[in-house]
Amino acid sequence: MKTKENFYLYTINIEEAKELINKSKGRIFSATFTKKDFTTRLINARLGVKYERKTDRQRPYDPAKKDLIAVYDMIKKGYRTINLRTLDSLSIDKNKYIVL
Repeated sequence: MKTKENFYLYTINIEEAKELINKSKGRIFSATFTKKDFTTRLINARLGVKYERKTDRQRPYDPAKKDLIAVYDMIKKGYRTINLRTLDSLSIDKNKYIVL
């Protein structure tokens, strides 16, 4: 369905959303999701920003096993984690996706 703003609107599931984010190749995308404190958050983010670790410590968990994706927030200039289970919508390449 084509809307007024020349965006295409699609319905996808969590696995398709994960695939779209991983295929974004460092391009900026927008996502709306529900945080742990049940507030809704809109994030403009991208993948591919390298993080310089200050210690040799590893993550205590694997984000992929918990349906999490680590991204760089372009507005707050920091790293954030998106929970795919609470993802509501996604916007990549002028296409808007509703996640069910």
